[in-house]
Amino acid sequence: MTFGQRLHRTFAESGNLCVGIDPHSSLLEQWGLDASAAGVREFGLRVVEAAAGRVGIVKPQVAFFEAFGSAGLASLEHVLVAARAAGLLVIGDAKRGDIGSTMEGYASAWLGAGSPLQVDAVTVSPYLGIESLSATRAMADVHDGGLFVLAATSNPEARAIQTVRTPSGSTVAATIVETVSNWNAGEPLGSTGVVVGATVDLAEFGIDPSTLVGMPVLAPGFGHQGAEFADVRRLFGDAAPSVVLSASRSILAAGPTGIADAIDRQAAEVARALSS
Repeated sequence: MTFGQRLHRTFAESGNLCVGIDPHSSLLEQWGLDASAAGVREFGLRVVEAAAGRVGIVKPQVAFFEAFGSAGLASLEHVLVAARAAGLLVIGDAKRGDIGSTMEGYASAWLGAGSPLQVDAVTVSPYLGIESLSATRAMADVHDGGLFVLAATSNPEARAIQTVRTPSGSTVAATIVETVSNWNAGEPLGSTGVVVGATVDLAEFGIDPSTLVGMPVLAPGFGHQGAEFADVRRLFGDAAPSVVLSASRSILAAGPTGIADAIDRQAAEVARALSS
């Protein structure tokens, strides 16, 4: 099955909530874990254990594991193995973006069959030119993996670049969405999606929600950053059923004894929002 097909099945069977695996140092302390490779490994494994059977998608933030060097990446490998064994769809939040053989190397690391870091989909940056992602797209196609291309992000610094108008009159963000939509042409749910922050004003970024239909949309920003699940249909319109609603700190802050209940509660909120 392609990534788009697997994601569609996951939505149907387990809903649209995605649990972020973000072992911030403050969360590690709250969980009684050391700020170390061993600590992030234990944190990640506990999140996977709590998520399994409650949701279908997890999203490890790679940077928190990279912070501990090779030992941290080895910890991430353990978490990825556990997530796959639990039947979870894994989105590697790595935000890789480069050109030529360098990008091919990143693609092999995150999408190559048998790679210790292999995930179902990986976040990528198009800001060295969206065609710089060609090798990554090819790797994803060969191994039935997926991509989430940064389009409209919620950090304030992004507006200066992502809202710029191109010669065609579209914003940079809207042009990225249009390109990804063309890549997915003919598929009910494509395997290449976009990252659109849930706290972003789509109109300001020149994005019509209807252009997001037919592609996966990874929408971080629910919970701690202020977006509310109840607003998903208002925010994304007809594209709402294909949105991966990502929440991290609002779930993880419940701690190791409360995380399961927090996941159940937020998964129920997502289900209600999408059924209304």
